[in-house]
Amino acid sequence: MGHKISKDENYDESTDSNGSTSSRINKLRQRLHLHRPHFRRHRRDSNSGKLLKEENFAGIALLRLIGADMKFKDKWLAAVSLGEQTFRTSISDQTDQPLWNSEKKLLLERNGAHVARISVFETNRISKNNLIGYCEIDLYEFLSRDSDSDIEVHDLLDPTSASGVVGHISLSCTIEDPMETEKSFARRILSIVDYDEDGTLSYAEFSDLIDAFGNQLAVTKKEELFKAADENGDGVVSMDELAMLLAVQQEKDPLINCCPVCGEVLQVSDKLNSMIHLTLCFDEGTGNQIMTGGFLTDKQASNGWMFRVSEWAHYSSYEVGLRSGSSAAHILVFDRRTRRLVEEIIDAKIVLSMRAIYQSKVGPGLMDKGAKELLQSISVKQGKKMDSPESANDIQKFINSYKGQINLSEIKYPLEHFKTFNEFFIRELKSGARPISDPECDDVAVCGADCRLTAFETVEDSMRFWVKGRKFSVQGLLGTEVSSEAFIKGSLVIFRLAPQDYHRFHVPVTGTIEKFVEIPGCLYTVNPIAVNSKYCNVFTENKRVVSLISTKEFGKVAFVAIGATMVGSITFTKREGDYVKKGDEFGYFSFGGSTVICVFEKGTIKIDDDLLENSSRPLETLVTVGMKLGVSIKT
Repeated sequence: MGHKISKDENYDESTDSNGSTSSRINKLRQRLHLHRPHFRRHRRDSNSGKLLKEENFAGIALLRLIGADMKFKDKWLAAVSLGEQTFRTSISDQTDQPLWNSEKKLLLERNGAHVARISVFETNRISKNNLIGYCEIDLYEFLSRDSDSDIEVHDLLDPTSASGVVGHISLSCTIEDPMETEKSFARRILSIVDYDEDGTLSYAEFSDLIDAFGNQLAVTKKEELFKAADENGDGVVSMDELAMLLAVQQEKDPLINCCPVCGEVLQVSDKLNSMIHLTLCFDEGTGNQIMTGGFLTDKQASNGWMFRVSEWAHYSSYEVGLRSGSSAAHILVFDRRTRRLVEEIIDAKIVLSMRAIYQSKVGPGLMDKGAKELLQSISVKQGKKMDSPESANDIQKFINSYKGQINLSEIKYPLEHFKTFNEFFIRELKSGARPISDPECDDVAVCGADCRLTAFETVEDSMRFWVKGRKFSVQGLLGTEVSSEAFIKGSLVIFRLAPQDYHRFHVPVTGTIEKFVEIPGCLYTVNPIAVNSKYCNVFTENKRVVSLISTKEFGKVAFVAIGATMVGSITFTKREGDYVKKGDEFGYFSFGGSTVICVFEKGTIKIDDDLLENSSRPLETLVTVGMKLGVSIKT
């Protein structure tokens, strides 16, 4: 129930025939907007700018975070991420048992995002809060689960441990049936329009409500509608009577043409999307303890009040945020498994140095003055260091620095097994950790690495959306020995590995390895800061190995393993002439970030739509080995 505002503040008893009605309506609108959250960076609700078809509507889930039981005292906040939106609670008192009692309604779509991540942060720092624990809730499963209580307790997992539990969180999740949603809506709107706070609407209050709905036809039928609503004839409209009127009119002639909270004009003929909009928007505008929205990721939602200027610029616009990987310390990627946005965090000092080399006008001069040789030397020295027994001490520090981004439970061996850092870096995974899509169907290609993927139907598309190098070309990438006209006009898939990723790459298609061609070169970083630079050409200038795979279903496929800063070593575990099945291990990169590029001949593959759509935004998609990449269309 929304909070009350006194009659004196909100109800104009003036009898001025020219101004009283207008004054009351204006104050009603002000009253509605008083309930809107004051802290908003930008708004992108799931029902904004997107019309949902009835067959895709799964329901509206009401998720409530009640509280948590933690192992130490602090001031805590929780964030909920679903799809491309994140919400956060308020900050609790200093305690080891925080209570939030915060709720949010979430739109669920069939075949849409349904895995919600709940992250709990300690807030003892001014500008940076620490992730302490998290859990993931599949809302589909949660909502269909039989339980005597709608409150459930879930373990909060330690992001730095394979099996550690740092606390427990209590939550509930329900789906309102249509009638309950309408009653809930009626209850909230009645509480705001009920100026004298008697729990019912007089004719004057009812009249103001109809005016606020923006339906001109209904305005002319106020008395008729009031009498229809007042079923018991007591001269006032109760909450149940208002809910019934809204439900009946929704089927005949909807009363609400304009959202009374945000003012958006609703499509009268589109009853489903109007209901979704009103349910979500009105909850956000008037609910008690509604979570704050407007965030893209839980990391952004957790930031303290000293939100750095560079980050603010990065997130102030949704589209700009996705297009600023070349200029921001925080790169947004779309997690294909959970269907939500996540952040790839890069140390600010590294970002500054990369910008100085790759994004400034002095960059080319630095390259001419020996920066290329310096990067080569650094990579060689760092490689030797990471092969030393002392480097094993850095393993846990590395895991901590990528908190929540390395799944230790998937690793084949315990951490004590690794005697050097590089042994950990090229770690193997447990059998079955990366299931292969359609393993018996060779006409289905799969992702060849755990990575951030971009895919393009043509090389021209890749240069328009992503690769900004001045002289990038397929000929330059593959070299004269492998390049052909079919490749030049073919499709391009870029698998970018970050340091925290599993660094073994796998075969995306079934076929025979024809050849390996080594091409010497530099060791620029493969970070988007460099890839999007107009001053260098990372993919055609870096050291790389081009392998050619001959297949029945896709023709010839070029698989290019590209070295990067700190990655001087590219090791293949297959040989020329080997017959390989899709998903087979193909090789690995030693320490650092690195990239694989697959080039398919023209007219041989239909890449999955979601990968193409994300890439055109341009937004990288976080994928794992074995996920479906596309299907053969070779004739």
